[in-house]
Amino acid sequence: MDISSLGDRILKGERRALARAITLVESGREDHRAQATELLTHLAKSNRQSLRIGLSGTPGVGKSTFIESFGMMLIEQGLRVAVLAVDPSSTRSGGSILGDKTRMERLSREKNAFIRPSPSQSHLGGVARRTREAIALCEAAAFDVVLIETVGVGQSETVVSEMSDLFLLLLAPAGGDELQGVKRGIMEMADMILVNKADGDLKATATRTCADYAGALRLLRKRPQDPEGFPKAMTVSAVEEHGLEKAWAEMQSLAQSRRESGHWDANRAAQAQYWFEQEVRAALLARLATPQARTEMAYLGAQVRTGELSPSAAAKTMLASLLPR
Repeated sequence: MDISSLGDRILKGERRALARAITLVESGREDHRAQATELLTHLAKSNRQSLRIGLSGTPGVGKSTFIESFGMMLIEQGLRVAVLAVDPSSTRSGGSILGDKTRMERLSREKNAFIRPSPSQSHLGGVARRTREAIALCEAAAFDVVLIETVGVGQSETVVSEMSDLFLLLLAPAGGDELQGVKRGIMEMADMILVNKADGDLKATATRTCADYAGALRLLRKRPQDPEGFPKAMTVSAVEEHGLEKAWAEMQSLAQSRRESGHWDANRAAQAQYWFEQEVRAALLARLATPQARTEMAYLGAQVRTGELSPSAAAKTMLASLLPR
């Protein structure tokens, strides 16, 4: 594969080249990893930045519908939008449905949109292991906004906040009270809470839910990166496309405030260090998957089962073989 040629095509905004590059970075093959590193290094010279927006919420809250309506609105304003949707992988078969692109029928037909579903492959935190690198590819391809949709399981799906500039939490009407709102975890990571489905019979319920969470947010400790009034809760309707423009205006205001305060650059630098540390940890775990390491683990595990070694002593022996001094 000609990495330089592929990189140049991505810089020109070719969607087919972008799709091929994401397939490359998601590959676990050692030679593909080397090529992916070369490609990302080549593209980093462009120094392009998109607005990265992470989006999480429980299943059924309407994340895909919201993204399609929101994405269509952005495209009508002349922006290019990339969507990285993460689908849960089966713990039994390892497969994923990858159906988000099917849900976003209108958006998938737009030439200024790019939608890429990826399997989580049992990676915790609501995102795939290589989502961060896929974001970098989308930025190099000159997309103005990159939306990262998480698996969306519960309050621990916060890894997306370590790869985004803004983190949105989508909630359903009657999704909890003020006590639910002050629980730690995903709530204190959110920059904006959007109560979706504020239409029809649920409109009044959505308004009450929004008020509950707005009150809860005022009880959370003030974060240094937040201007006055943030984080905030708002109601939106993805179906009726109500409240989307107002939410987008608030996102732009928050992003601009963080750029002017210096938090934008500081946050991206901290995120780069975080992912460096995660790559080191992942590489160390990968060493446990080698045939030699598996043999050693089986041998020590047998001794632990018979009581010849304690778990801590066996672990110390294993680590000594992995990381010799």
